[in-house]
Amino acid sequence: MRIETDLLGKLMIKDDAYYGIQTERARLNFAVSGKTADEVPHYIWSISALKQAAAKANARIGALDNTIAEAIVQACQEVMDHKFDDQFPIDVFQGGGGTSTNMNVNEVLANRANEILTGYKGYDRVHPNTHVNMGQSTNDIIPAAMKMTCRLNLKQLIVEVDKLEQMLGNKTEEFANVVKLARTCLQDAVPITLGQQFSGYYFQAKRLHQALIKVNEHTLSLPLGATAVGTGLSTHEGYLEQVYIELRDITGDQFVAEENFFDGLQNGDTYLEVAAQLKKLAVFLSKVATDFRIQGSGPRAGFNELLIPAIQPGSSIMPGKINPVIPELVNQIAYQVIGNDTAITMAVEGGELDLNVWEPVIIKALFESCGLLTNSIPLFVGKCLDDLKPNVEVCRRYAEQSIALATVISTLFGYKVGSRVATKAFEQNLTVRDVVLSEGLLNSSQADYLLDPMVMTDPAASAAAVRRYHKEMTTN
Repeated sequence: MRIETDLLGKLMIKDDAYYGIQTERARLNFAVSGKTADEVPHYIWSISALKQAAAKANARIGALDNTIAEAIVQACQEVMDHKFDDQFPIDVFQGGGGTSTNMNVNEVLANRANEILTGYKGYDRVHPNTHVNMGQSTNDIIPAAMKMTCRLNLKQLIVEVDKLEQMLGNKTEEFANVVKLARTCLQDAVPITLGQQFSGYYFQAKRLHQALIKVNEHTLSLPLGATAVGTGLSTHEGYLEQVYIELRDITGDQFVAEENFFDGLQNGDTYLEVAAQLKKLAVFLSKVATDFRIQGSGPRAGFNELLIPAIQPGSSIMPGKINPVIPELVNQIAYQVIGNDTAITMAVEGGELDLNVWEPVIIKALFESCGLLTNSIPLFVGKCLDDLKPNVEVCRRYAEQSIALATVISTLFGYKVGSRVATKAFEQNLTVRDVVLSEGLLNSSQADYLLDPMVMTDPAASAAAVRRYHKEMTTN
C-alpha cells in the first residue's frame, strides 16, 4: 500500500492502483449503484481522447514540455486501447458535476505517464492537474466527453435501427397478399393486408432512422476550451484552435467549438433532443411489440393471427405454453427508456446559473437507454421479426366474417341499409354476404367481387368494383 495526502488528510492506496487519492475518496463516497463510469460505453475513451488532444495541442503551442506530452499521449492511447479498464472504480452517480471522474482519468494518466518516464508511479515528472489537466476544467471536459460518447453510442444504435428498417421493409413485401381484418378501438374494422399494417411500421422506422442521424450531428459541437465557466481561463494562446485540430485527427469526426461556451456549459438541450429520439424509438418498438402480443394471442382463445417464434417454454406449470417473451422484453425496455427520459429532463431543467452539475445522472440515464435499445433491437429482429409468420387462414376468415364489410353496402344503398344489414348479421350470427344474398340486395356474382376482402384493401380495386356494379345495374 502507498500513502497519499490531500487537503483532507491521508489515505492508503493499493500499490497496483494507477489512480490516486481523489479517486479513492470518490470510490468510498459514491458507492451507490454498482455501475462505474467505465461501464458507460466509450465514456472513458472519450475523456482520454480529449486529454490526448489537449496534450498534443499544448505541446505544439509550446505550453507543455514535449517529453511530458509524449508520455501523456502514450498513456492516453493505452487507456483508449482498454489496457487500464480496471482503474476506473468510481460510481457513475457522483456529486461535483463529474469532477471525480475527470480526476480519476487525470490520476491514471499521470501515474502511467510518470511510469513511462521514470519507471515508477507517482507525480515526480507528470502531475494530474498541472500537466494532464492543462488548459482544461472538469466543467468543459465532462460535457465534451458526454457529447462524444453520445455520438459513438448513437452510431451503434443507428446501425441496428437500419437493420430494423430493412427487416420491416422485407416483411411489408412478404405479407403483401395476406388479407386480414383491421381493428380500431380493438373492434372489427374493414379489411387490410398484413403488408399494409407492416408498411406503417416500416415508414415510422424510416423516419426514426433519419431523425437519429440528424440529431447525432448536434453532438459535433463541444464546449472544450470553455474551462470553468465559459471564459477559457487558464488556456494558452493558440490552444483553442489547435486542440480541435488534434481532436479531429484522433477521432476522425469533425468536432468544432460551441458557438457560445456559456450556452454550452449552462444548457443541455442536446441531451433532451437525443433522449426524445430514444423515447420515440422505444415507444414505437413497444407499440409494435404490443401489436404482436395481441395478434399472436391464443392459440385457442385469442387472435391467433401471428405465429410468434417459440424460443423458450412459457410456464413452469402449464405444459406446452409459449409466451411472447421477446415482445415482452421490448415493452419493458420501453418503460425504462421512458423513465430515463424523465430523469434527463429533470436533470437538464435543474441546472443552476453557469453550470449544469447533474451530468452524472444524465450520463447514467442517456447511455443506459441507448445501450438497452442497441442491445434489444437485434434480439427483436433476430428472435421475433425474422421468423414471424402469419396464420393466413385465420386472418382471411376474420376478414370475410367482419360485419364491417357492410361498409360496401352503405356505399351502394345508403347508411341506413348498411346499418340494417350489419345489425342483422350481428344479431343472427351471419356473414354480411349471407344477409345481402338472403335479402336479394346482391346476387352471388356481385357479392363475390364487391365483398372480397382483398378487393377492399385497394382503393382503386374497390372503386372499380362499385363502378362495375353500377354499370351492371344500368345495363339491366
